[in-house]
Amino acid sequence: MNYTTRNVSIVVLIPLMLVFSTSCARKMTFSTSSVVPAAQGSVKVSRDNNKNNVIKISITDLAEVERLQPQKKTYVVWMVTNEGLTKNIGQLNSSKNFLSKNLKASLKTVSSFNPVKIFITAENDPGVQYPGDQVVLSTDLL
Repeated sequence: MNYTTRNVSIVVLIPLMLVFSTSCARKMTFSTSSVVPAAQGSVKVSRDNNKNNVIKISITDLAEVERLQPQKKTYVVWMVTNEGLTKNIGQLNSSKNFLSKNLKASLKTVSSFNPVKIFITAENDPGVQYPGDQVVLSTDLL
């Protein structure tokens, strides 16, 4: 390989390596819930160009939070970090498709922390600092 060919190879390979390293994502599914057994969902964690974690959550067949016992007002998503901290990362956005009976919920957020576990609780206030006892869905360790 001559000098020019090697330089061209490096110029082509470095951008490809960056694309593959930033697009590599971890995907986990939520365990079956005893609170809302029909609910199914997944978490996808990828890195953005700033090396932050992009967390995308999507759930189907999630019961309306007002129907839970005891009744609550919102679903809150929590992240356990690799440092052992538990962080409130947002409230689930839910919708009911006009042509479907499935209640769908999603959340997309960005964090500088590395998640090792994601779980969802039913809460009365989306701004709570500590998770309540009613865990609706949870992943295993990411």
